Amino acid sequence: MKDVLKVGQYLIDHAEKITRDITHKAINNVEFPVSDEMLEKSIQHNMEFLVLLAESLEETEEAAARELIKWSKQIGEQQAAMFSQFSTIIKPIAKNRLLYLEYITQISIEHGLSIEDIMKINNRISYLIDISMIETISAYEAYRDSLMEERQKEINELSAPIVPIQKGIFVLPLIGIIDAYRFQYIINDVVPSIPNRSIEHLIIDFSGILTIDSEVAEQVFILNSVLQLLGIHVMFTGIRPNLSMEVVRAGIDFTSFRTFGSVKQAVDSVK
Repeated sequence: MKDVLKVGQYLIDHAEKITRDITHKAINNVEFPVSDEMLEKSIQHNMEFLVLLAESLEETEEAAARELIKWSKQIGEQQAAMFSQFSTIIKPIAKNRLLYLEYITQISIEHGLSIEDIMKINNRISYLIDISMIETISAYEAYRDSLMEERQKEINELSAPIVPIQKGIFVLPLIGIIDAYRFQYIINDVVPSIPNRSIEHLIIDFSGILTIDSEVAEQVFILNSVLQLLGIHVMFTGIRPNLSMEVVRAGIDFTSFRTFGSVKQAVDSVK
């Protein structure tokens, strides 16, 4: 065990030189341009990993993993923000693992370690690299999910704006594919803003809708009821022939709604 700890201390004392050597070799395994800033960040990350590895040699795998998980989550988030494709992060790992194993095996041999001790260090390297990869994947997925939610919110805002036509009359144009999720956005985020906008008549225009199903229709009924409770006169426009056929096939009853062929007809009906 003493010899293993000596190797661990050597790795800590020479962490910068070792990581610079490994990182410069590892650059050959990546398939994208590496700026000086990216190179220095990579060296810093590898130094931190190497020190964690060295310090872990006198700990159990579980204790080593706990420390590495904290570090890997932070690194994973940074990498996710830098790279748009996950394969960019994952592809070099196998070759970089071999670089670590070969480099540190040579150091272990120079320190006179037994084959058993060399295997112990190599197993720890592989174990910690695997833990780091798992946490990097998790952090990347969490980052991308958060980014997708933000983008979806932006899409929802753009696809369901409330537009003033004239005093007291506004139109809510629905654009693209409206699913239950986007209708929930309308009910939860758009409707609460309505009382502050002096809306007396709201025209919900379907002319930009690609399709409609029974689930969305149910949301339309809920939206109509909520708006009526707010004292707003609701009108529906732009239900094209092909959309009408889908409405009929889905067994959706729009007869209780005030419907018009166009926004202009709806506006004229208010005068």
